[in-house]
Amino acid sequence: MKKNGRGFGKTTQKIILLLSAGVAMGLSRSPRQYFRILKSAAKEWERINERSLRNSIRILYKSKLIDTFDNPDGTTTIVLTENGRKKALTYQIDEINIKRTINWDRKWRIVVFDIPEKFKKSRDALSRTLKRMEFYQLQKSVFVHPFECKNEVDFIIEFFNIKEYVRYIIAEHIDNEIDLKRKFKL
Repeated sequence: MKKNGRGFGKTTQKIILLLSAGVAMGLSRSPRQYFRILKSAAKEWERINERSLRNSIRILYKSKLIDTFDNPDGTTTIVLTENGRKKALTYQIDEINIKRTINWDRKWRIVVFDIPEKFKKSRDALSRTLKRMEFYQLQKSVFVHPFECKNEVDFIIEFFNIKEYVRYIIAEHIDNEIDLKRKFKL
């Protein structure tokens, strides 16, 4: 099985993500978010072939990332362990993106942070993640994006456990707006 840098193949990663989608749906309060999770999980499921699925489940079980329970009706339930949930979050943070809308609402989403030196790794990881998500770095700890991304930013700052050091601002005007519009092709 082809492995990635984390030691698990693509099918194994997808299984972890699908199992975590079930957890995410249970925690979601928004019907819109619920259906978005469900739709994305269904697409991933269709891409997994049966042999890879069985192989990956065996690997996940041996790695103690999932646990299985036999049901009275003869079916088997597969659940993520605590370590499996942590691994799923890691994969999700690497895949998270901001969707571009057709019509821009003319508002800028600004992420500002002042993270203490003792959390340098989290601060650097936050900066790398925002850059990967195509935020524009306005200053060292100020990033800008034109599209709605509150849920994504909340997820990231919770993941890195730095919520108290990060602020999310929605602005209607920035003095270098022309440069930003050009950068984002607006």
